[in-house]
Amino acid sequence: MKVNLETLERITHLARLEWDPDRAEAMLQDMNRFLEYARVLDQAPTEGVEPLVYMNVDGLPPREDRVIAETTHDEALMNAPAKDSDYFRVPKVLKKSGG
Repeated sequence: MKVNLETLERITHLARLEWDPDRAEAMLQDMNRFLEYARVLDQAPTEGVEPLVYMNVDGLPPREDRVIAETTHDEALMNAPAKDSDYFRVPKVLKKSGG
């Protein structure tokens, strides 16, 4: 699969990225190089290899679960570009499907 200009425009729209038509060719090359690298990794022999859950053999030591109030509700909303009385307001991304 290769990314074309139409797919790139759709991805930038869904990811809410700024679209710069002057950089489109460079972005296409970068995305296609990334996909090619993923195809190379997909061909790595993994038969008989157990999935890696932890980087160390013993796993991660359990930690104490405790609540730490580092940011207040008002502080979290203070720099929001758009907010309601209690919530962040974000642009609608998903469309309703079906009839």
